[in-house]
Amino acid sequence: MKTLYLITIFLLVTITLQAQNTGIITGKITMLGNQPVASASVAIIELGKRTLTDEQGYYTFDNIVDGKYTIHIQVLGAPVQNIPVVVSAGKSVTIDYEFPEENILVLQEIRINSDQKKFTNKESIYIARLPVKNLENPQVYNSVSKELIQEQMAVDLGSISKNVPGAGVPTIANQGRVTFRSRGFDTEPNARNGVAGAAFAAIDPANLERVEVIKGPSTTLFGTNIASSYGGLYNRVTKKPFNGVGGEVAYYGGSWNFNRISWDANTPLNAEKTALFRLNGATSFERSFQDLGFTKSLSIAPSFSYQITDKLSLLLDVEFGQAKGTSVVRFNPYIGSNKTQSIADMQFPYNRNFLSNDLTYSTQMMNIFAQLNYKISENWTSQTIISRARSTIDGYITALIGRSDSTIRPRIIVGNTSFIATDLQQNFIGDFNIGNHRNRVVIGLDYYNNSNSFDRVTVNTTTMNFINPSPDYSISRLEVDTLTATGSLRKENSGDDTYAVYISDVFNVTDRLLLMGSLRLDRYEYNGVYDITSGTTSGGLGTSGIQAGPYGQTALSHKSGLVYQLAEDRASIFINYMNAFFNKSGVSADGTQFKPEHANQLEFGLKGNLFDHRLVGTISYYDIRVENILRTDPDDINFSLQDGTQLSKGIEIDITANPFPGFSIVAGYAYNDSEYTKSDESVEGLRPAQSGPENMFNFWMSYKITNGNLEGLGVGFGGNAGDESYQTNTQTAKVIIPSYTMLDASIFYDRTKYRIGFKVDNLTSEKAWSVRLTPQAPARFIGSMSLKF
Repeated sequence: MKTLYLITIFLLVTITLQAQNTGIITGKITMLGNQPVASASVAIIELGKRTLTDEQGYYTFDNIVDGKYTIHIQVLGAPVQNIPVVVSAGKSVTIDYEFPEENILVLQEIRINSDQKKFTNKESIYIARLPVKNLENPQVYNSVSKELIQEQMAVDLGSISKNVPGAGVPTIANQGRVTFRSRGFDTEPNARNGVAGAAFAAIDPANLERVEVIKGPSTTLFGTNIASSYGGLYNRVTKKPFNGVGGEVAYYGGSWNFNRISWDANTPLNAEKTALFRLNGATSFERSFQDLGFTKSLSIAPSFSYQITDKLSLLLDVEFGQAKGTSVVRFNPYIGSNKTQSIADMQFPYNRNFLSNDLTYSTQMMNIFAQLNYKISENWTSQTIISRARSTIDGYITALIGRSDSTIRPRIIVGNTSFIATDLQQNFIGDFNIGNHRNRVVIGLDYYNNSNSFDRVTVNTTTMNFINPSPDYSISRLEVDTLTATGSLRKENSGDDTYAVYISDVFNVTDRLLLMGSLRLDRYEYNGVYDITSGTTSGGLGTSGIQAGPYGQTALSHKSGLVYQLAEDRASIFINYMNAFFNKSGVSADGTQFKPEHANQLEFGLKGNLFDHRLVGTISYYDIRVENILRTDPDDINFSLQDGTQLSKGIEIDITANPFPGFSIVAGYAYNDSEYTKSDESVEGLRPAQSGPENMFNFWMSYKITNGNLEGLGVGFGGNAGDESYQTNTQTAKVIIPSYTMLDASIFYDRTKYRIGFKVDNLTSEKAWSVRLTPQAPARFIGSMSLKF
């Protein structure tokens, strides 16, 4: 006991003497306005020690012997700062630094903590692939932050998209995959951290930092392989590790046996806090509001970052998800009667599924994202990205095919489908002056490989009356399995490769006048369809002149824009002219090879960031013209002509406001006028089916008490509305989707250590349908409780 006592005294004395003989360096890294900068690299050059700032921008170095040193502060894409410091034994010295720009944009995720900017911060490192602010960017984009996602208790991408002008009622595919509208075109959320991250399955939002929606043709920087469309693309930005220990565990429960647990845990892995780890995930179960149907899922999303040296950093980010469920209703009405009809008048039961709970599908998704950033010099940074996405679907996916005005026949696909995509990207990003003119340049190389595999059978089951079905009617798994022997077999592999080079430059004519120019060259190689049964790769001509065999196409796309800041960092006017393309295979009747389909967009508008970030918004007018669309050759229905055209034009408004502390408004409006201007006679001059409503509105208002005994108590109210639209729109047949107005409300109590919330979606149980005529859920109640640590 005496020996233990002596050892303890010795250790205490040693620690005390060490503390007296060494000093401490501490400080805080901020932006203009005292905004903390997290995950900034801070080093002592002479000692080779380094660390990262924490969530509040603070850093600390302990046990530094007295002497003269240099504090080295660096974030990728921003100027390096070297600050001299003198350390005295037994004392603490503070070295703070404030970056001179109000909204510093860097080439890695920098977390900015500000309750005031939780909804209004629109800055992004992904939109232009450059350190360009929103007001300097001639392209329009929307951003939905994790704070807004949390406040609205949004537990799926469809709920998140309610905050995007023009997104419409989300379309859920039979395996959980989701599609939205953007400027009259289908758009899927298949970009992840700015590169390909396709997921042909449900995507859980547990690991989302925000969702960015880039508007208009965007293939110049993003290519055609991440489900970008002429209307734009959805980019999922994932949560990154931070320098600190913390996290959250949440439980959600609600209507139709909805149960969900989500988690978010973060910790440094070494004493220097340069290696960081974060784990997000969730598991959910919910029954359908209809008579049959369910979904259950598991998502795990680890991420790791490592500041290897002052100049070199690594980010590794993984998404894994698996789910099991039954197909949602997908109804294709009978249109042979050549008439105009509304889904609301067809007497198709809103609450019936017509299938069974043993006709299930299983999906598995694995997305891997790795990014290596290296500071080449004061003006140039190298960014190397590897992204690999894999999705598999097993089981039964269904559609209900109309056979008459009162009957349907379920069509069921049975088997396995898999998709694997690999994206390799190398970017060189520069920020330098030519004379007095600033240039921000990205030069990139991009290789994309896509591989698809199909081993499945399509079967048609028994025709039944959906207006007066038998009480015990449903399609069983046994019945479907019996029919597979006579079904239509698809057993094949296919794939393609894309090689691209691009360059983009943002040139400051003056401090307020900026020009953007971008150019992309793509070489697309389609490898054909390999039929596993016959052992052959198909080629030649198929129906309508489509060539299924190997072929190659080269395409050039461009983007240009001009921005003038009426008030620097407060308001700007912009104009852009952008081009996009999609590869098309086949030849016309005279043997002419088809060219890539092209679209050009002209857009102009106004962006604002006013009253110290309390009012942020965009208003724009766009005109998109699509050319080289394939249409059936009127002289030979076995071939196609490539002279079709389509027009899409409209107005979009996106406003986020924080007029006084605690009160926030998110609102949007989208008007879209789409028309086939040269096409088949059946649709000439008409609005394309499934392009969504002409007018759509969205809004969300919330108020949270910011001080006093009830601090953290808040309420929210919002809604979405849209005009009637079409599932089918031809000269002889129309299927109308009625207009809708769906309202949501919530109440919550948000404290430092916990959060309690209650939400009602679709308060009035408004009946609404997606473009696949999937009925939307009536009033849905969700309660939640989360613990923070």
